[in-house]
Amino acid sequence: MRTDWSRDEIAALFDLPFLDLLWQAQGVHRAHHARNEVQLSTLLSIKTGGCAEDCGYCSQSVHAETGLQASKLMDVGAVVAAAREAADNGSDRFCMGAAWREPKDRDMDALCDMVSRVKALGLETCMTLGMLSEGQAARLAEAGLDYYNHNLDTSPEHYGNVITTRVWQDRLDTLERVRDAGIAVCCGGILGMGETRSDRIGFVHALATLPRHPESVPINALVPIAGTVLGDMLKDVPSARVDDIEFVRTVAVARITMPLSIVRLSAGRESMSDTTQALCFMAGANSIFTGDRLLTTGNAGDDADAALFARLGLKPMHHDEPARMVAAE
Repeated sequence: MRTDWSRDEIAALFDLPFLDLLWQAQGVHRAHHARNEVQLSTLLSIKTGGCAEDCGYCSQSVHAETGLQASKLMDVGAVVAAAREAADNGSDRFCMGAAWREPKDRDMDALCDMVSRVKALGLETCMTLGMLSEGQAARLAEAGLDYYNHNLDTSPEHYGNVITTRVWQDRLDTLERVRDAGIAVCCGGILGMGETRSDRIGFVHALATLPRHPESVPINALVPIAGTVLGDMLKDVPSARVDDIEFVRTVAVARITMPLSIVRLSAGRESMSDTTQALCFMAGANSIFTGDRLLTTGNAGDDADAALFARLGLKPMHHDEPARMVAAE
């Protein structure tokens, strides 16, 4: 798969007539993925709040004034119980998120135990813990971690408007350490943070020109939370929110430029209409987070997702099915 996309080429995709863009994206999707299958993932916050980073979208930052109380790392048994419930509800992948700038070495034994025990349930495992050292990535790989999530969030040009406590290169360095350890990469970002179309082009360009495309690309719509920098900004400037058609366009361009990646609808889906979600699936999205919560924000819930899948004729994808990804015609 090509990783030499230019910004001009990506801009040209964004500029296509909407129906032409969706037609092209659906063609790419069907060439590389099983049709009408959507992966179900569950996300659990295993350590909430108290993060030293100043990400403007996040209620878990110590810089946010949301009243969120910090918690300690969850007990391993409680995490495994939540994973078992997720599996019973049809999830294929279990993602564990901790609000850290980076994990402490003293936490690695518990984290690795979580990975190995969740994996023993037959689930794919994913973690997002902030930045990793080479040794930490190696330990997680040895424990059997399948995916590591570390988002680029936005374009390199807009990044400094969102986060100041770490730089763009820090993100790339962690992704490289994850790759070197043999763990698959989950990497995407957030739309609706006051960025421009040019920034959305730059965001997709950054992902599509990585040395190897992320195996998973989560695309979030900002959930504005009062007390966060961006949540308060959107309250005053509602036009900064990304509209549904532009969101679908971004999903489609991600599908075309990263044909083999799983493209996931993540945060913000609870406020999307069924019609918008259906357009996202048409545009090549083939994964969602299911359940009632995503870390600290609400989510559509299992019952709503089952009803939507029934209306659209979609079925859950399972990682042990050989038809998950089909050869290009």
